[in-house]
Amino acid sequence: MEQRPDRDEHRDHESDEERLDRELLELLNEVRVAMPGVQVLFGFLLAVPFQQRFAMTTAFQRDVYFATLLCSAAATAFLVMPVAYHRIMFRQRDKPRIVLQGARSIIAGLVFLALAMSGAVLLVTDVIFGAVTTVVATAVVGLLFAWLWFGYASVRRALGKRSW
Repeated sequence: MEQRPDRDEHRDHESDEERLDRELLELLNEVRVAMPGVQVLFGFLLAVPFQQRFAMTTAFQRDVYFATLLCSAAATAFLVMPVAYHRIMFRQRDKPRIVLQGARSIIAGLVFLALAMSGAVLLVTDVIFGAVTTVVATAVVGLLFAWLWFGYASVRRALGKRSW
C-alpha cells in the first residue's frame, strides 16, 4: 500500500472509506463540543436588548453589541453547516467534500465564535469598568483565543511537528 503524506501512518489499515467515516465522525463530534457555548452566548445576546439598562448604553456599546450578535449568528451558521450539508447530501457519495467543507466551515465558525466572545467581553467590561480595563481584558481574551484555538496548532503544523 502506497504511503500518502496526508495519511496517518498508524492508520494505514483503514480504507479511504473507513478514514472518511472516521473523519466525519470526528468533525461532527467537534461541532457537538462547540455548539453549547455558541447557543448560550447567542441566547444571552438575544435577551440583552430587552433589559431596562440597554436603553442607557452608548452608541459604541450598541455597535459592539450588534457586531457581537452578528458574529454569534455567523458562528452558529458555520458550525451547523457540516451537519446540514451532511444531512442534505446523505447517501449521495459526497463524503470527501462533506469532510473538507465541514472542516473549513468549523474553522470559520470558530473564528466568528472567538470574535463574538471577545465582543461580549468588550461589551461587558465597557459597561462596568473604565477604558484601560476594557482594552486590556478584551486584548487578553482575544489573544488567548487566537493562540489557543489557532496559533499553537498553526505553528506546529507549519513546523511539521507530529507526536506520532
